[in-house]
Amino acid sequence: MSHILSSHAALIIVDVQPDFMPGGALACHEGDAIVPGIDELLRSRIFRHVLATQDWHPRGHISFASSHPGRVPFEQIDLYGQPQTLWPDHCVQGTPGAELHPAIDWSPLDAVIRKGSDPGVDSYSGFRENHGPAGARPSTGLAGWLRERGVEEVFVCGLARDVCVLWTAQDAVELGFRAHLLWDLSRPVTLDTDAATRTTLLTQGITITEASELRRE
Repeated sequence: MSHILSSHAALIIVDVQPDFMPGGALACHEGDAIVPGIDELLRSRIFRHVLATQDWHPRGHISFASSHPGRVPFEQIDLYGQPQTLWPDHCVQGTPGAELHPAIDWSPLDAVIRKGSDPGVDSYSGFRENHGPAGARPSTGLAGWLRERGVEEVFVCGLARDVCVLWTAQDAVELGFRAHLLWDLSRPVTLDTDAATRTTLLTQGITITEASELRRE
């Protein structure tokens, strides 16, 4: 099924950074496999609006297992009344692992949204931080940027499919955008989550598609 892209569509590339690649601090399953396809999609300039998110943590971030004595990576704790996965130290500000992947030509980007900069709050979604005062999740400014340019639908790809990509697509729908996930240009932390991710996406009205199905209006 082809998807005809209008001028009201935007591409959001989530956290394609070396720390999420094989050999990186928080490697996703075959994370490097999406790099050539994303580079090709950007070079095609098929989207009028293109953004990237960048995980950008200070040292000692609350989501790091190393910030919690006696805890280990991938353990869950209660944080602000919600489950928090503890991660290996990753995407630390100013380190090579936090840079946008160097094998991609990022020149078509309109903007980069950095997230996870608050040392006390994790940020999976490109749209909002995970927690905030009185249950209100602080905005990254992405939704406003899109609305100012008349964007009505978003296509999301990147890493990781079961965490930051998923949360970004979910928030897009909650904030009033039509959302699609480019399955071939995303990878999970672990394949074990893929069935649940597909079910969640379809239940929430998020279309699963592939880059080869995109066509310009």
